[in-house]
Amino acid sequence: MRVIVVGAGVVGTMHAWHAVERGHEVVQIERETEARGASLRNFGQIWVSGRAGGEELDTALRARELWEDIGGRVPALGFRANGSLTPVRGELELAVAEAAVARADAAARGYKLLTADEARALNPALRGEFDAALYCERDAAVEPRTAQLALRAELLGSPRYTFLPGREVREVTGERAVRDDHGEVHTADAVVLCTGAWLGGLVRELAGPDLPVRRVRLQMMQTDPLGEPLTTSVADADSFRYYPAYASPALQELNARQPQADTAEEHRMQLLMVQRADGGLTIGDTHEYAHPFAFDTLEDPYDHLTGVVESLLGRPLPKIRRRWAGVYAQCTDTGRVVHRQRVRDGVWLVTGPGGRGMTCSPAIAETTANELGW
Repeated sequence: MRVIVVGAGVVGTMHAWHAVERGHEVVQIERETEARGASLRNFGQIWVSGRAGGEELDTALRARELWEDIGGRVPALGFRANGSLTPVRGELELAVAEAAVARADAAARGYKLLTADEARALNPALRGEFDAALYCERDAAVEPRTAQLALRAELLGSPRYTFLPGREVREVTGERAVRDDHGEVHTADAVVLCTGAWLGGLVRELAGPDLPVRRVRLQMMQTDPLGEPLTTSVADADSFRYYPAYASPALQELNARQPQADTAEEHRMQLLMVQRADGGLTIGDTHEYAHPFAFDTLEDPYDHLTGVVESLLGRPLPKIRRRWAGVYAQCTDTGRVVHRQRVRDGVWLVTGPGGRGMTCSPAIAETTANELGW
């Protein structure tokens, strides 16, 4: 088969990867010189711990297997099975962690409730005060700013793969063909549109006005090197309020009796933190849903995150090196991992994984390949 993949973010690149792996000829088209969207502006977390039970968890676990396999073949991905810790304070937060460990699928997630001393033994950088920590062994990480580049470098070693950057697809012409803004028409047996948060233009024309996908904006930051290893990813108890795996009567009690700090509630915040290969910390995040999105970033969320992180590390943060905002596409049907739609004969739109994009992209692409009979 000949496959056209439109979009060079992590979801598009994983579709290209699976197609090449299955022996097909692939042309990948990207409107930028390099992808610059949500695939780079994230934590690089392979985040199994908070996923909803059922299809979402199954997809995340399968993706975790695929990431580890691909990471073994492409060391430049920076894959590491670092796991995660969510420190908790007080009886209410502890009860939510205990409810998570009691889930029927807790073993599949690698959940374990650790004492504070056990958590510090696992991650000695956590010198702050907390009572216990929820450990998830199956969480992992890659380097988001370079993962697509590493995957593409490996793909370019195949004579079956062609990358065409700086070309925007303007039209689907006839059956299984696209025209780019250079005037060239590319034909194939299958076309997969992995356009991320680009939901207007051609995507709107093909999918219609009722596409069940929205755009979400977030703010993040990165520090200078910490000066010591942060051996696991780290979340705070506000992540319990955000991820569906933690829904329980204990969480309802936490929300009722111990609401979020005002800044965290206003900006729909949680702490997620990962150490980068250079030793710096990627820290976030916020969630904004109302359009139009602001063009600037706000300082209050960064101040809140700094306070939370310093309370867990028991030390001041290194200098903030950079701050940024990103926008990703999220399917509004919470029962779906991703929105996958046949928009023309032989033409498929795959978008809206939300915050699951980096985590689930290998399995999302594998499912597309299976369903399309590649």
